Amino acid sequence: MDLLNKVMLVTGASNGIGLEACVVLARRGARVLMVARDPARGEAAMAQVKARSGSEKVELLLCDLSSQAAIRGLAEAVKARTDRLDVLVNNAGGVSETRQLTVDGIEQTFAVNHLAYFQLTMLLLDLLEKSGPARVVNVSSRGHRRGTLDLEDPGFEKGGYSIMGAYCRSKLANVLFTRELARRMEGRGVTANCLHPGGVATNIWSRAPAWTKPLISVVGYFAFITPEDGAKPIIHLAASPEMEGRSGEYWNRMKREEPIALAKNVELAGRLWEKSAGWVALS
Repeated sequence: MDLLNKVMLVTGASNGIGLEACVVLARRGARVLMVARDPARGEAAMAQVKARSGSEKVELLLCDLSSQAAIRGLAEAVKARTDRLDVLVNNAGGVSETRQLTVDGIEQTFAVNHLAYFQLTMLLLDLLEKSGPARVVNVSSRGHRRGTLDLEDPGFEKGGYSIMGAYCRSKLANVLFTRELARRMEGRGVTANCLHPGGVATNIWSRAPAWTKPLISVVGYFAFITPEDGAKPIIHLAASPEMEGRSGEYWNRMKREEPIALAKNVELAGRLWEKSAGWVALS
């Protein structure tokens, strides 16, 4: 796919698969808008992407995706910088050992891993539609297969919080959101797909309990793939001609597969959409 004159926004771009995706997309000629939370790490990542890609069409935007006000500011900054957006890659994410609340009073894992995807996409949807054909790429996980979703208590306020329970719930929400977005944008020039990048050796599990760190290290030595390999499905969904016009799909690495039945529940996806709009004050 010819990426010259294409504008692509990637969240979680300061390290890991987000950074590696930015390198390849910039190398192929796209104008890449990198979103990072930390200024110093963001500047260092932008410099690395420019050096490795040989492109100067790389820009940095700062945003704490746990803050809804910051996400609104990010969307405004994007619209101030460009009059088109061809691809939005929602990649930023994290986990928390204990139940934490954001500044908006929402459980942190659900807020960053799902609601930030939803809010940013909704705020940029008019720009994407105007730029069509455009693509939304959501980084989910095979962890969605273990996910549950209680729309009356998405943040485990009533108890039962665990690091993996919260993570898998947020990743299930990613798939449901992707499929509902694809359904709502059918015929409007915007496609939406999601993916499991593989077990990637990144710092996403830096907040995991201390007792799990040795196990993660051992498993990672034998099973984890590199961030470069983990970025490949992102690049494929964002830039491959094969994906033109295809929407609502879930990819496990470089192969399309069916998500779990719960992730294909149209009624649940619609209810999640409406709830999410309320939680981020878009309804």
